[in-house]
Amino acid sequence: MRDAFHEDLDTISEQLVEMTRLAGSAMSRATTALLDGDIKLAESVIEADKELDRLREDLDAMSIDLLARQQPVATDLRMVVTGMRMSADLERMGDLARHVAKVARLRYPDSAVPADIRATILQMGQVAERIVAKCGQVIAAKDVEAAKTLERDDDAMDELHRTLFSHLIDGTWKHGTEAAVDMTLVGRYYERFADHAVSVAHRVVYLVTGEWDVAEDHEEQEDRASELR
Repeated sequence: MRDAFHEDLDTISEQLVEMTRLAGSAMSRATTALLDGDIKLAESVIEADKELDRLREDLDAMSIDLLARQQPVATDLRMVVTGMRMSADLERMGDLARHVAKVARLRYPDSAVPADIRATILQMGQVAERIVAKCGQVIAAKDVEAAKTLERDDDAMDELHRTLFSHLIDGTWKHGTEAAVDMTLVGRYYERFADHAVSVAHRVVYLVTGEWDVAEDHEEQEDRASELR
């Protein structure tokens, strides 16, 4: 009975890693669709988001069943509960990739990204891919030290977001209000994508150590409230 229980816990971890893979693929393809004005690629990202939604639903259903049947304690309980929280973050990352793809679709057949900020958007996409790939490795290995390094990747994303925003408001913007709104939204999507990855990393640290940073939790709650507004 306990062997089956721990196999279920392993399945939760494997599904979370798979969700990081899908979220990373979605953001990579969404970035290409955005830069190239590729409508078919954008549509494929939007459609593929359903798979991430399904994985979250399956994982949450399994977790609730385990809580009811096994009444886990200590680390096992943390794995089930934090797994549900991580799946929510990863599902939201897929949503953010879908939002980027929708901007690409909206501006087809043109690229939504003006030439003078293409490099910044490309870098944001690359940082997003790097951080979600590392996120998957952290989940698989339960690596606390690697989890803590995700903060540096998030700092790189925040710096790119500031660079983008500065360009939008520095008085030399010549691409009109519509493009400015598009890029403001896109920048926010990439930034929040990285923030959710960091949230997952924090939960891995909690899973392994049993210690939760209250200040980080408060910051994440404020970020979520801001995202909903």
